[in-house]
Parts: sequence; C-alpha cells; structure tokens
Amino acid sequence: MDSASELIPQGTEDGTLTFFSPIFCESFHSHSGAYQEAVGKFVQPTQLRQKAQEPELAILDICYGLGYNSAAALEAVWQINPACHIHLIALELNPAVPKAAIAHHCLQDFSPAVQTCLSNLATTHQVNTDTLTARLYIGDARQRLPALPEQNFLAAAIFLDPFSPPRCPQLWTVEFLALVSHCLDPQGILATYSCAAAVRSGLMMGGLQVGSSPPIGRRSPGTVAAYIPTELPPLSQQETEHLHTQAAIPYRDPTLRDNAQTILARRQQEQQQSKLEPTKAWKKRWFLDLDLVKPD
Repeated sequence: MDSASELIPQGTEDGTLTFFSPIFCESFHSHSGAYQEAVGKFVQPTQLRQKAQEPELAILDICYGLGYNSAAALEAVWQINPACHIHLIALELNPAVPKAAIAHHCLQDFSPAVQTCLSNLATTHQVNTDTLTARLYIGDARQRLPALPEQNFLAAAIFLDPFSPPRCPQLWTVEFLALVSHCLDPQGILATYSCAAAVRSGLMMGGLQVGSSPPIGRRSPGTVAAYIPTELPPLSQQETEHLHTQAAIPYRDPTLRDNAQTILARRQQEQQQSKLEPTKAWKKRWFLDLDLVKPD
C-alpha cells in the first residue's frame, strides 16, 4: 500500500488537492478537481439534495480515499436539512490516505462540522453524533462488503470510486458488483465515474438498470444504476450498442480473492473466445477516434 510519505498533494483545476498513487499508477482524481468530481459524479447523480428532506439517509462510500465524496455528501444534505441523520459506511484499503488528507488540509473548504466529523473518522474510524453515525472500515472491500446486508444496511446512495478497471479490476468484477447491488436500497441510486461497458454489464448482471451521468472532468460520461429505471437518464444508442460488443464482457473473480493479473488474464481469454462484435468495429461504426476511447 502507498505509505503516507508517498502521498504528496497535487493541485487540481478547481483548487482542491489530490494524491497520486504509486501502487496503482493513477491519481485519486482527475485534473479538473476533486471537489468538482465529488459533486458532479457522485452527489448530484444520486439525487442526495432531493432526498435530504428525509429524517435519515444511508450512504455507502466504496473507496473512501481522501474523503471528498463523503464530505460533499454531508455538506449537500445538511445544507438542505441540518437535522437529517446520516448513516455513513466508508470502505478504504489504505488507512494512510484519509489521514494524509486531513494532515494536508485537503478538506479545508468544507464546513467546520464536516471537517471535524471526517477528521475524527480518519483517526478513530468512527463517529457518533446527533446527525451522523459513521464507520470507516479498513481492508479489502471484497471481504468487508458481504456483512453489510446482514446488518440490514441498505444505502440510498452508493459511491463506487475505485481506481480504474484496468488498474484495479478486483473492485469491478461481476461478483463484487453483485455484492454492491445487495447493499442498495430498492429506491436508491448508485453512481460511479466509469462508463466502461464491462462495468455497466456487470451492474446489469447484478440486477440493476443503468444510465449515463454527465461528463465531469473527462470526455466520457459516468454511470448511474438503480433498480427503478425511471430514475435514470437513458443510455444513448451508441452506449447501448457498446453493451453488445466484446468490451462488455465483465471482469470475473469467482472466489473474490484473485489478484489483478489473474482477473485481467481471465477476461482477456474470454474476449478472445467471444463471438460478440469486436469493439474496434463498434468504434469504426460510430466514427470514434480510437485514441479518445478507453481500451476494453
């Protein structure tokens, strides 16, 4: 795991800070800004402001990282309804990341109440106040997630924010996404920044309907998923056809314990044996610049 000494703050276009992970060889956020992503990719697509009038809300933050998504969610809800009690469960592999975010004052633009709550969460991994019950669980999310439905935890909003599928396929497999879907309230919405066909097909195999969220900081849109399709912006014809190509073959991890190399190799083999339309043909049909479209 990345150590605290390796987590050096980097500026983004909206003035917020992020880190670069030497382990996954990716930044935690796009250059456009951590705050912009948290609001545009997660808070707005899950309709938290509309749901804020509820007396209680449950939120699941998968890959908590620096805490921006949770911070933006708490801020958005409490601006609408300061009395709303939020039940937050956050999953994070590396405890050094949220601690480093607090040490470098990454959340300084949020309200003092939000900063205090998430500072305590990074340090003690739990918060209990009149308006927040929060737990930060450290470790492999694949082993942490199955216990949540057993605790009757169902989230109105799920933030799915791992590193990209080619870098961290462990948290994008059809088996893991099925676990995630079991944590979603029947009226809830899941949001992720990824529009990969493999991710969308994996969510659909988990029983969810999928739609697009607006592009934020990237050329491509994000994805929203729910049990009730009327809540979602529809996919375009281009996106729908993408789900019928080899790119839509999902990542698989039957034991929920395989490493990234094994998962990637398994999918590559399945793609090579597939009779689905090659993704290059889909790109050519839609006159897509191959350099601007992410690989399968």
